Amino acid sequence: MPSRRYPPELRRKALDLLTAGEPVRKVADVLDLSDQTVYQWRRTHLPHLGRKRRPPTTGAELSAARRRISELETELAVHRRATELLRDVVSPKGVSRPCT
Repeated sequence: MPSRRYPPELRRKALDLLTAGEPVRKVADVLDLSDQTVYQWRRTHLPHLGRKRRPPTTGAELSAARRRISELETELAVHRRATELLRDVVSPKGVSRPCT
């Protein structure tokens, strides 16, 4: 089946409708295109629309996530510092090999 060339304006209109939230089937019907063509354009030009949509994050969720990230960064810094301090510890038996 030969590939069909569509005007760039038609592709842009389809992509604009998809970005606005219209379903692929409706865009294909309105613009008289095949579903597969619209899916291909979406996959090529709007890959972020192919994923499942999540509800928008609220301000409270965002601040809780930032607080948790801060806690984890602090905890990581403590572990790194402890690792630095313990790296230089000599075995109490006087063994010449460093502890691992």
